Amino acid sequence: MRTRVGVYPGTFDPIHVGHIDVIRRATALVDRLVVAVAVNAGKNPLFSVEERVRMVEADVAGLMAANEANGARIEVRAFDSLLVRFATEVGADLIVRGLRAVSDFEYEFQMAANNKRICPRIETVFLMASETVQFVSSRFVKEIHLLGGDVSSFVSPAVLAELDRKRGRPLPAG
Repeated sequence: MRTRVGVYPGTFDPIHVGHIDVIRRATALVDRLVVAVAVNAGKNPLFSVEERVRMVEADVAGLMAANEANGARIEVRAFDSLLVRFATEVGADLIVRGLRAVSDFEYEFQMAANNKRICPRIETVFLMASETVQFVSSRFVKEIHLLGGDVSSFVSPAVLAELDRKRGRPLPAG
C-alpha cells in the first residue's frame, strides 16, 4: 500500500492556532505530513529558523500526545529551496495550503499554478481556515504582542514564552 505524503509549508513566525488547525485537518488527508518551515529571510522573521522549527515541533508534539493527528506521522523540517523541489525530495504527493480569506486566494492560486507547471505530479490542496481561527495570522500575533496585547488564545504557552523572551518581557510568576 502506497504512503500518502503531504507538505504543509510556511514561515511559522510564530506558529499559531490557525496553523495547528490546518495541520490537524491535513493529517486526515495523508499518512505522513511534513511541516516545512521556510527559511524565508525576505520576510525578516522575528525568530530564527531553528527557533521556529523547535516551536513547531513542540506544538506538533501536543497534537500527537492528544491523539489529534488522525494516525498520520508528522515531521518538521526546515527548507530553503524551491517548494516543489523540497516536496519531491520528501516524496510528497500534495502541498497543503491554508486559506483564511478571499485576499489569500489570488496569491495562493498563482502559486499553485506555478507549482503545477514546474511539477505536474504534485497537487495543491487548499483547506479553508476554521471559522474560529480565520482571523489569526503570525503578523497580527507579533503586532498585538509587541503592543502589549494578550495573544494567549492565539498561541501555545510555549510560543507565548518565546515571544516574551524575544521581546525582553519578564515571564509571569507561577
